[in-house]
Amino acid sequence: MSEKILVAVAWPYVNGPPHLGHIAGNTLPADIFARFNRMIGNDVLMVSGSDQHGTPVALKAKEENVHPREISEKYHAIWSIMNEKMGFTFDLYTKTGTENHKNVVQELFLKIKENGFLSEKDSEQPFSESLKMFMSDRYVLGTCKKCKNEARGDQCETCNITIDPKDLENIKSAIDGSPLIFKQTTHIYLELSKFQKKLKNWVEKQKHWRTSVKNHTLGMIEKGLIDRAITRDIEWGIPVPLTNYDKKRIYVWFEAVTGYLSASIEWSNSEKNSSGNQEAWRTWWENPDAKHYYFQGKDNVPFHTIIWPTMLMASGKKNLPYDVAANEYLNFGGKQFSKSKKWAVWLPDFLESYDPDPLRYHLTSIMPETSDSDFTWQSFLDANNNELVATLGNFIHRVLTMTYNNFEGKTPNIENQNDESTELLKKCKESMEKTKNFLEKREFRNALKSVMSLAQEGNKYIDFQAPWKQIKENKKDAALTLHTALTIISNLRIIMNPFLPFSSKKLATFIGEDPEKEIIWKFTKIKSNISLNKPIPLFKKLDDDIVEKEEAKLI
Repeated sequence: MSEKILVAVAWPYVNGPPHLGHIAGNTLPADIFARFNRMIGNDVLMVSGSDQHGTPVALKAKEENVHPREISEKYHAIWSIMNEKMGFTFDLYTKTGTENHKNVVQELFLKIKENGFLSEKDSEQPFSESLKMFMSDRYVLGTCKKCKNEARGDQCETCNITIDPKDLENIKSAIDGSPLIFKQTTHIYLELSKFQKKLKNWVEKQKHWRTSVKNHTLGMIEKGLIDRAITRDIEWGIPVPLTNYDKKRIYVWFEAVTGYLSASIEWSNSEKNSSGNQEAWRTWWENPDAKHYYFQGKDNVPFHTIIWPTMLMASGKKNLPYDVAANEYLNFGGKQFSKSKKWAVWLPDFLESYDPDPLRYHLTSIMPETSDSDFTWQSFLDANNNELVATLGNFIHRVLTMTYNNFEGKTPNIENQNDESTELLKKCKESMEKTKNFLEKREFRNALKSVMSLAQEGNKYIDFQAPWKQIKENKKDAALTLHTALTIISNLRIIMNPFLPFSSKKLATFIGEDPEKEIIWKFTKIKSNISLNKPIPLFKKLDDDIVEKEEAKLI
């Protein structure tokens, strides 16, 4: 039975182009999952967008002496192009600067207030005397009182917890480095404390969550939830829909997570919604059977397991996150990606030299699902040459080439299976089921290993059967061997599609299938007498010197 699946992808700050950490952390796993669910017949809505109101955007604008809108529009366009080049199948990739988003955020804000879960409080907030302005949490730098490492005013990445500027020592401005003082101001607070018990009961029931996500969330809840300010004394952001608050804005994290809802509504009212039903979004958001999957990095876990669920409960909405598939960090050469230190692999630069599928493959193979992982240019080269080319590409190319050259460019006719071909087809069915089970559990690394394992079995079969000898000795035997291998290739095209969509489409043209036809996750035997196109290698072998060349760019 078809399910309604919402694939909600974390909204990136658009203060620069995407790097590989962004891709491995949330967008790639989300796209793999969305593609797979469409293939098994589920009704998928995949949404995200550019966070234009985040403090990093405002900081970048100050650096370049332009308005934040100019910066955010520039990089929103770049992110949108990169999404397309990587083959990410968003139903809608939008931005927080739309009128629709503003309206949805303000409506949710007022609904929570109407339900009695917002309160007005005076508090002391960081203030810069040199700039004559209150400082948003992310503008605040200091030393975490707990771990004694440098942290921002909203989050300590070392402790992996959300914090308050008062949890820091020696606070200073991220803009000019000047010391900050605390000054009294008035803000609106989301009353998280009222949802302490309800949240704990809900989280404890999530047996399918990753252990790290569940334990981290329960740890924060058990320490006691405190009410959190959802307004700020800033100019760039969504206006607070209350009188006497005209100089304040809604805090970016309240409005950014609301983007999943606003994007669904925007899609429903756009031409991208082929049904034409402008209320279609409700079948994902007002349907108790719909499942919502959230993809983001581990630093965003509390916002998706505590703050967003609280906002949904407080507003009376029923569809809480079904899963929060948070990844750990992808490092680069043993160190964290760092824009300021020029230590990164930027996606636009990467795609100028290399194809997207090898990157999708390698990032999936090292995806930081349960612990931090590491990208190096050597590991990328090895994955491309020793795995994609030598295993998957080699199996496909030699089978297609032998068939094309020896059977008049068509799939061979066969009469009966033998024990070896029957055994391989059985392994193919088992591999498809195994891959399916891993994908359903969001275990993308294991799913990809299962795909490659089938290619390895195909290579073993060809080596054992030796069709290049069979062609000379008994062409019927060669026909059966190659027909069986072609069936494996046809099904490999199916199960590799979520990971390698461009290569899957290219492979379809080689084996006489329609590359634009919707792919269904179902084992099928390839038909006889199907015309094949002359094969070319599916993947390109890379020169060893790319490692030295790419690493030299970092010096």
